[in-house]
Amino acid sequence: MWRSPSPKSPSALRALPDFIENIRVRALQGHVLEQVQWGQVLLNSIYVPQNPIQARQWFKIAADAGFGPAHNMYGRCYHFGWGCEADLVRAADCYARAAELGDAWGRYNLGIASMRGLGVPRDLARAFELFKKGAEAGHAKSMNLLARFTEEGWETPRNAEMARVWYRRAAETGDYRGQHNYATLLAEAGHLDEALQWWRRAVVDATSDILLAMRARLLAFGERADRPLLEKVEARLTAMHHEQKFRMTRECENVAYDQA
Repeated sequence: MWRSPSPKSPSALRALPDFIENIRVRALQGHVLEQVQWGQVLLNSIYVPQNPIQARQWFKIAADAGFGPAHNMYGRCYHFGWGCEADLVRAADCYARAAELGDAWGRYNLGIASMRGLGVPRDLARAFELFKKGAEAGHAKSMNLLARFTEEGWETPRNAEMARVWYRRAAETGDYRGQHNYATLLAEAGHLDEALQWWRRAVVDATSDILLAMRARLLAFGERADRPLLEKVEARLTAMHHEQKFRMTRECENVAYDQA
């Protein structure tokens, strides 16, 4: 019989919105989906103080019940050291179990681990098969990486047209990397207006590496560059820089406080 981690005190939880409180209550009642969701709330949420140790406990409870997404999140705890010491071997084991249970994100993360040699031997053939299976099942980020493998000829014959098809599918399914990569192909083929449409969609969620690549592409167009889009890219990069500086300052303050 599972035992739940100690719940937050009533005073800490009384301001929770109804939909978050419902997740917490259902997690305590033993519902595996909500146990994972509550763990995610505890990892990073504006509603409760972050508690990665307790989050990891909730993922473990749901994983022990055989829930694939919980194995994936438990693996991410080991991958990034959330509530535990980082252990890439254990992370890869968790991703493999999640993949066996049909979890799309576990399959994708196992593909990344296999592609980069994180906790498992580097195996591009295995990564290709994992991304292919994920892409065919509709997983957007797997589509993008399948396109990359196909474009570069990694473990499969190089096929520019098939790569374009998968980049487009990734873009249409909402992956910002797929949107950037598809936009890049369009721009290289001379379809700048269509490329700009996809870059405008990608800029909303893109991480710094994609934003930097996007900025370089836009600047290369010179006078034809979309200035409002370029300003959005610069604004997001500036915001990310300030956020990183703020986080580093807080971490330094915490260290100083701990040593006082």
